Amino acid sequence: MKKNLLPGTVLLVLLFCAFGRQEHFSRFELSGYAQGTTYSIVYYAPDSLVSQQQTDSLLQRFDRSVSLYQPNSLICRFNRSAKGIRVDEPIRVLIARVLQISHSTGGLVDPTVKPLVDAWGFGVVKPRHDPGKDEIKELLRNVGVDKIGLKGDFLYKTKPGVQLDLNGIAQGYSVDLLASLLERHHIYNYLVELGGELRVKGHKPGNEPFKVGIEGISGDDLNPAPMRKVIEPGDGAITTSGNYRKHHEAGGKQISHLMNPLTGYPLQNEMISVTVYARDAITADGYDNGFMAMGLQRTLAFLSNRKTMGAYIVYRKPNGVISDTVTAFFKGYQ
Repeated sequence: MKKNLLPGTVLLVLLFCAFGRQEHFSRFELSGYAQGTTYSIVYYAPDSLVSQQQTDSLLQRFDRSVSLYQPNSLICRFNRSAKGIRVDEPIRVLIARVLQISHSTGGLVDPTVKPLVDAWGFGVVKPRHDPGKDEIKELLRNVGVDKIGLKGDFLYKTKPGVQLDLNGIAQGYSVDLLASLLERHHIYNYLVELGGELRVKGHKPGNEPFKVGIEGISGDDLNPAPMRKVIEPGDGAITTSGNYRKHHEAGGKQISHLMNPLTGYPLQNEMISVTVYARDAITADGYDNGFMAMGLQRTLAFLSNRKTMGAYIVYRKPNGVISDTVTAFFKGYQ
């Protein structure tokens, strides 16, 4: 004869069974080279559920879509085309997202910026000189999100000279793809890093949080300094954009690799770096360059009422002193 268990007894039985089945998690680490930089994955699981071959294969497939260094990649084929080509899911996702971000930043994030990037010496082929005023005016004829669009899987352009550069968002999306690979294999405690862009979920054994260091700037020469802050971001993504690593000198000035697609010139404002927190890396990476272009006050105003995104900003004051600030929803900042 069965006995009816009291609700509290049922709860205790369920908890006992749950703890009785709890598996021991071990630490696994994968690392490699992709997109001209390195990547590293640390995850905790009962077994080695994702291999180096799987991560390398994913990143190689991604490069065949968006790499500007592979002549036969889809993005290079689009750039050589007169009217556009059919594209795959990664490019469709990237284009749809970057168009949204471009709209919300007033056109300061623009995937058609490649002619300007090339002209200022930050593309695959280096020019002999920096562009003049007339050349920039001509280049701007092929720049603007109004010159591209998606119709199903066909990515079209309105002018043959329109060319895409998705480097400002693609790396973040590749981090999200690696995170999705882990989660498809039921891995929910991990840290994925590629080229400094991060995606974090869960924690280490013993409920210890993942910690992330944020690089700061010191002095007037824009050389990276030791880590300024160590944060515990929890679940989400962290990406950084800065004008202190990739630059060259022209006319006695340091020229940033970050372009203003509205003017055609490299960015010149008080911003030194922006580290962005968002729920996924495609969002964080998509916005960090935009915040660099928006400047301090516009960025602070933009983020003031957004509860799923925040930023840690390093900037130069009018008197030349380097300072920093953080918005309300930058996760893990203390």
